[in-house]
Amino acid sequence: MKRLFKTSVLISSVVGVVLFTACNNTQQKSSGLEDKHIPQQDSTYACPMHPEVTGKKGDICHKCGMELVAATDENENRVEVELITEPQSIEAGTSTKLTFAFKENDRNVPLDISHERKVHLMIVDENLTWFRHIHPLEQADSTYVVSETFPYGGKYILFADHKPQGVGPTVDKKVITVKGNPNSVKVDLTPNFVSVIDGYTVTLENGDDLKTIRTQALEISVERNKKRLAEKDIEPYLGATAHIAMIGKEDIDFLHIHPTTDKRFPIYAETHIENPGIYRIWVEFQTYGKVHTADFTVNVLQGNEEYQEGGHNHH
Repeated sequence: MKRLFKTSVLISSVVGVVLFTACNNTQQKSSGLEDKHIPQQDSTYACPMHPEVTGKKGDICHKCGMELVAATDENENRVEVELITEPQSIEAGTSTKLTFAFKENDRNVPLDISHERKVHLMIVDENLTWFRHIHPLEQADSTYVVSETFPYGGKYILFADHKPQGVGPTVDKKVITVKGNPNSVKVDLTPNFVSVIDGYTVTLENGDDLKTIRTQALEISVERNKKRLAEKDIEPYLGATAHIAMIGKEDIDFLHIHPTTDKRFPIYAETHIENPGIYRIWVEFQTYGKVHTADFTVNVLQGNEEYQEGGHNHH
């Protein structure tokens, strides 16, 4: 996640203390950085995914649905994430206890709720063929615990999305190795924009037009029994119409995307992809109390810099 801007304050002192006027309080160094930060009484709040969207405390980004955070150096993440697995040696097909501790100065720090949970844990295998989105539960010692059974041997990548109090949302990535036989299913990463799950046909309508360097839409339609669904036909899930995770095959670049409202599509989001290549996309949506997970494979092409619109995702 890119660092939000910092505001520097220029103070000049003589024999006494001289207070400058408000115009001096907004003067900035050309670098945009300062060793010391003097907090302002009225901080500017911005979206961590779309910094061009600003407002006041408690406002929601109209593009991605994330809560705006104070645009100060307090948002720089200083929290370390520790993971303990029980048993330490993980075997495929055996339940494993995962314990996460979010620490600053060797002390567990409190987390804020973000999209109805304090920790969103997304797990994929190294071939991006297996995906899980689960939520560790908070314990009395402020650690977070969940159990998972890994289906086959190999490496798995764990993304822990969390928001320490006073800090912007961030994602921690860890890699674990699971013993056992590897997946026998052949990996197929051919671009695919249609997913059929639980009787629903889910289509990424603009899947063949994704490019880097520009903010663009993910336009997703949902059909059941030859009838196209509207947003009202989908139940809220984790505080939004759906949940979207997008992961790059080459560098395992992770994008956590929150849909917003659009009259044309029941699931719609805006994203900014930095690197070209093959990506896997998982879309979770809920109907009649059940969560369905559709998946796509896309080939993101290098965009034209002249088309750049700015913005970034929560990595």
